Amino acid sequence: MSPLITTEDKLKERIKELTCLYNVSSYIANSTLNNLEPTWDAIASSLQEAIRYPEEASVELKIEDKLFLVGLQSKDNVYILSAIKAFNKPIGSIKVGYSKLKYNENSFLNEEIQLLNRVAQEVGNLIERKHIIESEALAKRHIERADRLGILGEITAGIAHELNTPLANILGYTELLKEQFENNQQVQNDLDKIINSAIFSREVVKKLMFFSCDMPQQMELRNIVPIIKDAIVLLNPNFTKKNITCQLQIEKENILLRVDAIQLTQVIFNLVINAIYFSPEKGTIGVLVSENENQVVLKISDEGVGIQKENSENIFNPFFTTKPVGDGSGLGLSVVHGIVKSHKGNITFSSNTPKGTIFIITLPKN
Repeated sequence: MSPLITTEDKLKERIKELTCLYNVSSYIANSTLNNLEPTWDAIASSLQEAIRYPEEASVELKIEDKLFLVGLQSKDNVYILSAIKAFNKPIGSIKVGYSKLKYNENSFLNEEIQLLNRVAQEVGNLIERKHIIESEALAKRHIERADRLGILGEITAGIAHELNTPLANILGYTELLKEQFENNQQVQNDLDKIINSAIFSREVVKKLMFFSCDMPQQMELRNIVPIIKDAIVLLNPNFTKKNITCQLQIEKENILLRVDAIQLTQVIFNLVINAIYFSPEKGTIGVLVSENENQVVLKISDEGVGIQKENSENIFNPFFTTKPVGDGSGLGLSVVHGIVKSHKGNITFSSNTPKGTIFIITLPKN
């Protein structure tokens, strides 16, 4: 049982409570919103000092999944409790306790209960302020991203128009060369490769011209094996530059899937070029294509540094990149994600062994 409290004791307790409120306000005013743990620790310690018997009191501050403890902890406590709310929803609590061996419910002053409620309200207000600021920052980023995408669409359309003329020249002069070397089969074969690459580039340009507007996909039932092989062949100079080996494994030579061939090629390009960028010299990149009754699975693996945990939630976001400024726009994986989703598929990633990343794309057959 606690002794009776005198007028002098009451005055001392009021001073302690007011000091606590002042300290809590100061901690909150000077808090760093992206790291509030020191603030919670300081508030818990300040509350302990404001209680009538601080040396025997315990304070438990619980906010969402975080718990902050100060003072003597016991399973057999008597305590007062105040809920912490943000936007009228409970998100935690503050609990102050004494051991039942020495104290009971009457050991707490009414002013201490009011103090606890006031501190809980201040903590809730800080959480609300943090969420509001984060929401405003997120909305601002979305607006900036939309603006950048709009500008990028205009730039891309201009570039696409500029590329059409040289591509037409390449096709025209290549056809003339074919006529001049009609008796040389080796030259004919090489010129056919130039024509096929130019036609492919023209199709890509056509997609770029519709970058900023909705363009119907050209979904056709295709054997995707030649599409994937051609994409890998076009990337041979990139492999050679870093002395990287590409191991292409395809279960069978005829894998039928309803796809947009240009977009599938774009997916292969983006993922493999990323793998090349992050792979060490003389590394190995794996491209595995398999199918079952319901879906086609495409796996692209590298031996790079892997994806850090803190980046895992953002890698498919537009303009997010871990590459140095000037090396990447942050659009590659975002475009891949969009293409895969438009094909009703799914893209995930996992760690490679012993190092690197594996991107896994699943595309449904139906």
